[in-house]
Amino acid sequence: MRLQGGIFRASQGDAAMQDTLDLDRPVDDIEIIPGRKLTAKVVGTYAARGGDFVTTAVAELKLGFEGIDDDFHAGHTRRSGGREPWYPRGTEMRNERQLSIVAPDEMAIVAERMAIPEIKPEWIGANLVLDGIPRLSMLPAGTLLFFAGGVTVKVDAQNGPCRIAGKSIAEHAGMADVTEGALLFPKVAKRLRGLVAWVEKPGTVMPGELVSVRVPEQWIYRA
Repeated sequence: MRLQGGIFRASQGDAAMQDTLDLDRPVDDIEIIPGRKLTAKVVGTYAARGGDFVTTAVAELKLGFEGIDDDFHAGHTRRSGGREPWYPRGTEMRNERQLSIVAPDEMAIVAERMAIPEIKPEWIGANLVLDGIPRLSMLPAGTLLFFAGGVTVKVDAQNGPCRIAGKSIAEHAGMADVTEGALLFPKVAKRLRGLVAWVEKPGTVMPGELVSVRVPEQWIYRA
């Protein structure tokens, strides 16, 4: 396929490509999972106003297009790291990790697996704790969170557990072997560590607010 005179025209090899991609396969052969609505409640708000990712409880979160005011992860852009091996480390890129969202039930599961009494949201840099969403960490990218106070947040992806957060947990929980705890967290918290998201509509979020969760249609892409 090539552009010629403002019109896309078939080129040599298009027929073979069509056979490979199976473009004639009916669309109804693809299973579409309908979107749905859920309701959640904000049970904790936290911000990282120090020199690292660890957060502290705050009475409210003032959110702008850059994220949380004066937060460690605030900004329209951020620097790439180990999660983006396709860029040289330190490349400036869009900040889709403005907010870290976790669920109390999932944190309880991880704590049990690490043989510690609890994992506090602050220890892993959480900004929002939402209760009432089954399997919060499995919400797909594109899920919209409409807060009763007017804020809208859009989910980008699962937040992969890392050794840095594991080390923070091990230190705060007083684990005998901090290194072992740091290494254990990524193994036991996979798909339970919550979500990262960004601010679509600014405003203020407070504990006790209800949240309308709109999960988009889902499907498995197969070429």
